[in-house]
Amino acid sequence: MDMSVTFGDEAVAEQASAAVRKLVEEGVPQALAAGDPSLWGPEAEEEAKLRLGWLNLPVTSRELLPEIGKLVERVQAEGLEHVVLSGMGGSSLAPEVICATFDVPLTVLDTTDPGQVRRALADRLGQTVVVVSSKSGSTVETDSHRRIYEKAFRDAGIDPADRIVVVTDPGSPLEQTAIESGYPVILADPNVGGRYSALTAFGLVPSALAGADVARLLDQAEEVRPSLAETEGNPGLELGAAIGAAALAGRDKLLLDDSLSEINGLPDWTEQLIAESTGKQGKGVLPVVGIDPTDAPDEFIAGIDTEGGVQVEGPLGAQFLVWEYATAIVGRMLGINPFDQPNVAESKENTARILREAGDGPLPTGAPVIVDGPVAVYGDIPEHVRDLSDVFTMLLESIPERGYLAILAFLDREAAFDVPVPEEASFEEITDIWAAHDPASLQGLLSVRTERPVTFGWGPRYLHSTGQYHKGGPQNGVFLQITGAVEEDLEVPGKPYTLGRLELAQALGDLDALRQRGRPVVRLHLTDREAGVRHLLTAAREV
Repeated sequence: MDMSVTFGDEAVAEQASAAVRKLVEEGVPQALAAGDPSLWGPEAEEEAKLRLGWLNLPVTSRELLPEIGKLVERVQAEGLEHVVLSGMGGSSLAPEVICATFDVPLTVLDTTDPGQVRRALADRLGQTVVVVSSKSGSTVETDSHRRIYEKAFRDAGIDPADRIVVVTDPGSPLEQTAIESGYPVILADPNVGGRYSALTAFGLVPSALAGADVARLLDQAEEVRPSLAETEGNPGLELGAAIGAAALAGRDKLLLDDSLSEINGLPDWTEQLIAESTGKQGKGVLPVVGIDPTDAPDEFIAGIDTEGGVQVEGPLGAQFLVWEYATAIVGRMLGINPFDQPNVAESKENTARILREAGDGPLPTGAPVIVDGPVAVYGDIPEHVRDLSDVFTMLLESIPERGYLAILAFLDREAAFDVPVPEEASFEEITDIWAAHDPASLQGLLSVRTERPVTFGWGPRYLHSTGQYHKGGPQNGVFLQITGAVEEDLEVPGKPYTLGRLELAQALGDLDALRQRGRPVVRLHLTDREAGVRHLLTAAREV
């Protein structure tokens, strides 16, 4: 199998080679391949004992294929052609990449935005099967989706037991709920953490239902697996050594470039894997997706089938396993536990507290300090800042020498595609129209106005990904949060909140966690979402 790691220049190659030699001298490749939990120090050992099952997934996950095959046959026989995945973080990012790469349709719900959930509900409900995926079985987003779909199916005269499939860990609350409700349950390997779960049931079940060849994925991973125990020609060791050595030398901003790759969207998955695994104890590697390099001294470029400081080539199944192995190596080199996420719970706890304390009353948003058209600005703003362009300028100027700007948008990530386009429009024209209505376009507009990296995350999705790095990694981030008014909300059956209220509480909860660290943070609230996005993009062009 053609799986390789190559280096873009001699200096990078020498640095990586020296790191590989040291790791080999320490016996790391053999120990990791054997699942030695002591590799990350005594404090991490107990957790590592329960988190190394991913090393054997190319073999152990094959046991799932007959059960998955029967499920696929049943769904196809019943004409259920619309596959919806309700999952967050590791439960959604890998299936999204798999299905995009195999070019099969999958609707992913990794949001609490009512508009995005409404759109999925309105799409072929009579032909819909919903995969509810949660490792813990208590994820608030997936629990909300399940409740909403249960009601929608019942209202349509459909038995939810015929349309909902559950993927979870053994013994989770979701497994018990599924058993009581009569839902098919496929249990995942409990010895694999969420972000390492691409080749577990979390990645395989929804992808197979959507039409992806998941056996082929396992074949690809199994082919590369033997090399991960070797001291030479080990792509995971070489990749991890390159990233780890670069980070230790101060190049801790990892730009992920897949512009020439036939794999679709792997950087989004890799972003979560690396950010959540390494961003803790004030250390970490910040993955940056979607912007061009600036040649800043702290940048390191990893190309997926594309030239970079390090270039990684190979099929998707092998890429999954190699990046996971490399991330474990980076954790060893940085002296952190790559399997925990100690700061993720902060925002969750803040969200629960905000909802509890507010009761039936308004959420504690505070008062805006500036109102610029359809955009209200909240935060500590100097008096000389008077409009949105000034806000952007202030934030860009606030980024420290080795820092970054993170844009965090609690909005509908598919709303731009609802904008009408002329029938005669070319693909380029359609793309331009969508970009003019997409909040994610703000990343590109601001990144060309600074030499520092600008990242973009959809909320609450990023809370299960880069959110750990924001709070646990180096405290040099500057944060721009975007929320929006909700026109049509959705009730969450059996809960005292709507989706829109939960979404805003999640934004405010993370805002509290970021503010506690004393970093610059501003919230922009769009009182009219469509007009607000256009105004944001116009103001960014004026910076």
